[in-house]
Amino acid sequence: MPKELWDNLLFTRTILGNKYIPHKPTEKQEQFIRLGCREALFGGSAGGGKSDALLMLALQYAEVPGYSAIILRRTFADLSLPKALLDRAHEWLGGSDAKWDGTRHCWAFPSGAKMAFGYLETEVDKYRYQSSDYQTICFDELTQFTESQYRYVLSRLRRLENSPVPLRVRSATNPGGLGHEWVKQRFITEQTSDRAFIPAKLADNPFLDRQSYRQQLMLLDPVTRQQLLDGDWDVKQTYMFKRAWFKIVDSFPADAKKARFWDKAATEPKRGKEPDWTAGVLMAEKNGAYYIIDVKRFRGTPQYNEAQIRQTAELDGVDVAVVMEQEPGSSGVNDVDHYAREVLQGFNFSGERSTGSKVTRAAPLASASEAGNVKLVRGAWITAFLDEAENFPSGLHDDQVDAASGAIQRLTKPKTQSPAWLFG
Repeated sequence: MPKELWDNLLFTRTILGNKYIPHKPTEKQEQFIRLGCREALFGGSAGGGKSDALLMLALQYAEVPGYSAIILRRTFADLSLPKALLDRAHEWLGGSDAKWDGTRHCWAFPSGAKMAFGYLETEVDKYRYQSSDYQTICFDELTQFTESQYRYVLSRLRRLENSPVPLRVRSATNPGGLGHEWVKQRFITEQTSDRAFIPAKLADNPFLDRQSYRQQLMLLDPVTRQQLLDGDWDVKQTYMFKRAWFKIVDSFPADAKKARFWDKAATEPKRGKEPDWTAGVLMAEKNGAYYIIDVKRFRGTPQYNEAQIRQTAELDGVDVAVVMEQEPGSSGVNDVDHYAREVLQGFNFSGERSTGSKVTRAAPLASASEAGNVKLVRGAWITAFLDEAENFPSGLHDDQVDAASGAIQRLTKPKTQSPAWLFG
C-alpha cells in the first residue's frame, strides 16, 4: 500500500474515527499530528490550539493494547487549572468507557492502554519516571522546563518489539520562559529530519473567540505581547533596571542641588494610537546620592504642554535648573530658543544635546540604581515610573527613564568655571 494512502487511513482511523476525540483537528493540528519524526514542537502564539493537539496525540492509540502515554506540565497545579489539560481530558472522557484513577492521575481504557498526567517541578522529579515506558510523551508549555528534564524523560520512550505504535515526543509552547533559548535552539535553529517545528497562531484556531482573546493579549507588555500574539521567538526582553534597586524615602536633603529634566516627546492623543508622553523628572543630588522627587507626565497640544511646563517651573522655584533635551538639527535649536525666550524666561533654563542611544544615556542611571544610590521620594507617580523602568528599553514607553537619565547627567556635569586671569 502506498505510504500516503496508509497515512490517510491511519489518520482517519485513529483521529477522525477516535471515539475519545470529540472534534476534528484544525488544519495546523492535523499537520502536527501527521508528523512522522520522533520529536516535534507545536509553538507560536497563544490560542493556536496547542493543548488540544497534545491531547489528541496522547489519545490517538488509546484502543491499542498496552499503549502508554503521558502529558507533562511543570507543576501539578498547572495541570489542574480550569480549562487546562487535566480539566479538558475530563470533559472529553467523562461518560466514556475510560476510567479515571485519581491516585495515579491516569486514565485507563478497556484496551489496557493508559494516559497519565505528570509534572516535573524540580530536577529531582524527573527520577519519578525512571522505571516507566511510554510511546507518546507530551510536554505542555515546554519553555517552562529545563533542557535536562526534557532529555531525561526522552529516555523513557520505549516500546515492545513489533509494536505498531510509533515512538513520539510532542511538545507545545509559546516563546518566552526560562527554557526559551534551549527550545529555540533545539527546534528552530537546529531542525533535523527527526525533529520538526510547526508554528501556530491565533488565526489558526477557529474554535476560539479570537477577537476577545486578542484584546486581552493587547494588555500585556510589548515583548510578552509580541511573543504570545505573533509567536515571535526572536524578540528579547532586555532589562536595565530592577524594582528592588529603588528605595522609597520620605524626604531628601534640603541643601541638595536640584534639576528638572524634560523629555518633550509627546503628541496630542489620537484615537487608536498610543503616543509618547512629555515627562519631566525633578531630581536632587548630594554626596553621590540621587533623589527623584517628582515626575510630571502629560500629553496634549504644543500650547498645553508649554503651559504645563511653565506652571511646573513656577512650582519648583527659580533655584531649580530646568533642562530640556535638544533635538538634532536647526529645529531643535529653534525649539530651545523658543522656550528660553517665551516660555521659561526668568528661569535657569538650558537645552542639552543628547548623544548616544537611549540605552547608553540610561547606563549611569542604571549603575547608580543598582548601587542603591537612586532613591524615590514618596509620591503617587512612583508606580508608573517603576513599571516603565522595569520594562526599559523594551517597554511601550521610555519617557520617564529618558528624563531621569537626563537629570542625572545634568547633576553630575561639572560646572564650567571662568579662568582666573579673566578677572585680573
